[in-house]
Amino acid sequence: MNRNNKIIHILVFICTIFFSLMVYLTYFQLFTGKKIESSPYNRRLQLKEDNTKRGNIYDANGRILAESTDVKGKWQRKYPYGSLYSHVIGYNSEVYGRALIEEKYNNYLLDISELRSVMGINSSLLQGKKVGNNMCLTIDHNLQKLANDLMGAKNGAVVAMNPRTGGVLAMVSKPGFDPNNRALTEKWKELVDSEDSPFLPRATQGLYAPGSTFKVAIAASALENGLEGLTFDDRGTVRIDGKNFDNSNKKAYGKIDLEKALVVSSNVAFSQIGVKLGEKNIRDMAQKIGIGKSISFDIPFKKSVFPYDNMGKTDMAAVAIGQGKMLVTPLHMAMLASSVANNGVMMKPLLVNRVVDPEGKEIKKWEPVKLGNTFSYDTAKKVKDMMVRVVKEGTGKSAAIKGVTVAGKTGTAENELTGSGANKEHAWFIGFAPAENPRIAVAVIVEYSGGSGGTVSAPIAGKLMNAYLRYD
Repeated sequence: MNRNNKIIHILVFICTIFFSLMVYLTYFQLFTGKKIESSPYNRRLQLKEDNTKRGNIYDANGRILAESTDVKGKWQRKYPYGSLYSHVIGYNSEVYGRALIEEKYNNYLLDISELRSVMGINSSLLQGKKVGNNMCLTIDHNLQKLANDLMGAKNGAVVAMNPRTGGVLAMVSKPGFDPNNRALTEKWKELVDSEDSPFLPRATQGLYAPGSTFKVAIAASALENGLEGLTFDDRGTVRIDGKNFDNSNKKAYGKIDLEKALVVSSNVAFSQIGVKLGEKNIRDMAQKIGIGKSISFDIPFKKSVFPYDNMGKTDMAAVAIGQGKMLVTPLHMAMLASSVANNGVMMKPLLVNRVVDPEGKEIKKWEPVKLGNTFSYDTAKKVKDMMVRVVKEGTGKSAAIKGVTVAGKTGTAENELTGSGANKEHAWFIGFAPAENPRIAVAVIVEYSGGSGGTVSAPIAGKLMNAYLRYD
């Protein structure tokens, strides 16, 4: 091998090492760097925290929901409302790291430039102590507190949205936990070991069978697939492919059409509608409303699931009444209600409205984003009218508001405890108001409720909507 060839081989070797290093550094920055940087064991990040007063977090009306105070020369996060925002804002702890808004928007709150971070330069270390940026949420504190109070000691979730913008007005998951440093440290093991899963943000990551609230989507699919004129002889029970599908208490409604079936929440009718729609139409509707899709959000948002490869008749019937293997999150059901309210247009959910610097100058603002059309304008109008009747004369009467037209749908969903004890179903309600010009859409679920959606969840939704409309 001559000298020139040796030089070429050495150059190739050096270039290969250099290229491999660049690939590794790129991979590290894109896929590993943020995880390591946000780790509570990263002392450089804690040094940034010590040198920066973390920005405040505000509700939509300027109320402070999270702030930093000086405790013996160190900044410590303070949450003035305790558990109320534990599943929205999360926590910021030197010991346990961060969660939710505190984690997702850490760089904004500490005013860390990602470019400076990549280059190894950090202004908070070079310039001494500084102040981070402030975040303004779409949450309405008064509504958030009311939703929490209405749930009381019940486990479950409440979500309220602006159906036209997707802005989240309230989002409560129960049980919660106190994210303040002392309480979090003292109760961490108890919280981790609790069977009630207090760290689970049920509104965004809890998966439940939707029960009869899913009949809203099935009714829309029936309208769009030429089944509006169907009638049913409801005798309280029907047998489909060897399996019985019963109404609540096997109540018989006689001859009913699609609209009446939704008003009284007839399982007999909707199980048959599911079979008539067939797998393709049911699957298409599920996809249109986003089930099985990842939806971008400001905090982790678990996608609803439709885990069917092939559907038999009993699968179609079960899904049509909101049972079977399909599972949804409460936020997703609030989005479904919002899409009916918004004439068939589903908006991307928004939790963070804008970021401002310590002097109040706007750094970033998030605008409403359309996710897509769930169904046509005409279909949305017809389903809306059906949901109005549900509240006026059907299962959702407890959500009624004097002087306001409310649209809604109740649901009572079976779960793993339904067969082992009485009154263990999850109670649902979804709806919006005023029906003619919707300003608020809601989803409420109460776990193992001891009652139906109409008796347990509908009153919570009605009071929440009423309060918002009265002071909005």
